[in-house]
Amino acid sequence: QVQLVESGGGLVQPGGSLRLSCAASGSILSFNAMGWYRQAPGKQRELVARITSGGSINYADSVKGRFTISRDNAKNAVYLQMNSLKPEDTAVYYCAAGESSRKIATAQSRPNSWGRGTQVTVSS
Repeated sequence: QVQLVESGGGLVQPGGSLRLSCAASGSILSFNAMGWYRQAPGKQRELVARITSGGSINYADSVKGRFTISRDNAKNAVYLQMNSLKPEDTAVYYCAAGESSRKIATAQSRPNSWGRGTQVTVSS
């Protein structure tokens, strides 16, 4: 099973930027969909962004225009560029991989693989 490891989280001031990376232990070519979820304390998990192998991209309304997801199949990696960060973006961010788009479609979806998460804190 492919292992996913996130990095790039940290503490940032409102309006700042962070770039999250997700490194896979093996090829991500078998995963039609890669995505980023987040979960804040006391809140439900949220699907933040998804990218398919065909290049189709979807974002949660809450991050449209501020976050950008990308994938590099050659490096077996997925990235999440986060700009204009807000305190409400504070959460643990998880990388996920799905063999089909349905595996990463909603907050309730069940991806084939999950990372352990990286903390993002937006605070002054």
